[in-house]
Parts: sequence; structure tokens; C-alpha cells
Amino acid sequence: MRQVIDASITLGWHFEDERTAAVDRVLDQVTEDGAIVPTLWGLEVANGFRTAIRKKRVSLAFRDEALRALSKLPISLDPETGTRAWTETLALADRFDLTLYDAAYLELALRRALPLATLDQSLRVAGQALGVTLLGA
Repeated sequence: MRQVIDASITLGWHFEDERTAAVDRVLDQVTEDGAIVPTLWGLEVANGFRTAIRKKRVSLAFRDEALRALSKLPISLDPETGTRAWTETLALADRFDLTLYDAAYLELALRRALPLATLDQSLRVAGQALGVTLLGA
């Protein structure tokens, strides 16, 4: 089953204190069926690793290896993320008090009628309210 994945689930694959059986199942599904992400996903993931380095959770070598491994997964970028930022995505952010970044994942899941894998609680609440199938927790 193809799905939308956000940065929180992606980073969760790499931090032992965030890994659960549900998080691992998402990784297995992505490996098998692929995923789609908003164009901001790469920036968010890279920023998450930078934060982890600053907090001494991971090393530069760990980050670089993790990014190499992620680049080999069948994850595609959605070309419409930017064109929807000031319309549907902003409306979702306003309605559910989300960041625009989180709302972009929700908008994509809704538009493509795909499950959303996230560890972000606010995003899960919004997805649940809209009937989005949620994975990862």
C-alpha cells in the first residue's frame, strides 16, 4: 500500500527511542510499495538530523549513512505541493492550527486518498478528524 510519510516517521526509523513495531511496519511498507512526500520532506528530514547532531543524538557519519539509505527508498516527490501552499494547505493549517509543513502532508494524503504515516500528534488529530487512514502509532 503506497502512503504519504512525514519527516517525523522518517526520523523515527533512525532514532532508537522513537522506533516501535508500528514505525518499523511503515518502513517495511515503504520499502515494498513506495511512498510519496511533499517537496519539503527532504528539507525537514535534513533539518531533523541537524538538530539531532546539535543535541549529540547522532554523528555526522550516522546522518550521512541514513541519508544515503533514504535516497535508495522508492519515495517520490509530489510536484503540486508548492501550488497548493496558499490555498488548500493554508486552509488546513488554519482549520487545525497546524504548521504549513504539517498541513502539506495532510493535504497530500487527502488529495491522493492515501494513508498518512506520522508520529506528530497534532497531525494525527487533524487526519483523524478528516477520516484519513493513519499509520505509524
